Amino acid sequence: MFFFFVGGVEQQVRQVLKYGAGRCISCSSPADLVDYDKVLKVFFVPAWRWPGKHPLLHCPDCNLFFPPPLADRRLNDLPDLLRCSVCNRSFQADYRYCPFCGSSL
Repeated sequence: MFFFFVGGVEQQVRQVLKYGAGRCISCSSPADLVDYDKVLKVFFVPAWRWPGKHPLLHCPDCNLFFPPPLADRRLNDLPDLLRCSVCNRSFQADYRYCPFCGSSL
């Protein structure tokens, strides 16, 4: 017996929360902050839909979903961590070299 299955999961916009909230990381056009649904498609027909966890940015030009930037994080919340000036990653204060890119601190 041979069984052939065609299906997959894709993301679809449910509601636009804010128009022009950022820039697309692929094509640099304006991107919107959206709530989205994940949709299971079986033989190209939507079979099951469930909501996404967090709002994402969506580019309507290239149909790319991507997370918003983490610019709203505060460095003062983590006083025992340092941030590398080259790769901009945080790490513990007792290092002399960045553990991610190897640059001198």
